[in-house]
Amino acid sequence: MASSSAAKNPKKTNLLDHHSIKHLLDESVAEVVKSRGYAEDLRLSNVRLLIGSVIIAIALLAQFYPKKFPENRDFLIFISYTKEKNAILFTYPPAGSFNSTGLVVSSKLPRFSDMYTLTIASADPKSISANKPVVLTKSVTKWFTKDGVLVEGLFWKDVEKLIDDYNGDRKSK
Repeated sequence: MASSSAAKNPKKTNLLDHHSIKHLLDESVAEVVKSRGYAEDLRLSNVRLLIGSVIIAIALLAQFYPKKFPENRDFLIFISYTKEKNAILFTYPPAGSFNSTGLVVSSKLPRFSDMYTLTIASADPKSISANKPVVLTKSVTKWFTKDGVLVEGLFWKDVEKLIDDYNGDRKSK
């Protein structure tokens, strides 16, 4: 599935820019997870957009209001980033699954490091059907050619294995 699209449009990035590397890997992770039957849950993103719109409205009002901007701006920023942190994808459980929780997929690529960390955890860690989080930490050099082209087959295998490890946790309980 990935090989046919990769042959037509290889995913290429600037290897000197860790933000573009992380963005490309995050987008690819979302593709893999969605291809495994998990539907994306956009509720938290929509709440963040709403909070952002409210903050913009308050900023506009503050700009033209004769008094100074309220001191609670730090609180508003804190609210918008509390839950999401490094999350790149929230999902619902797959259709036909007995699992009652979706996934939270998060990633990290620290500055000046080549180690990409991908974590898959339950969207509701307190649920009885929640599995233990699984983590993959690997050098991004394993997934890119020297020209900055993502070797999707290798990356997809690693992500799919991580999803299988997460789902396999239930069988071992």
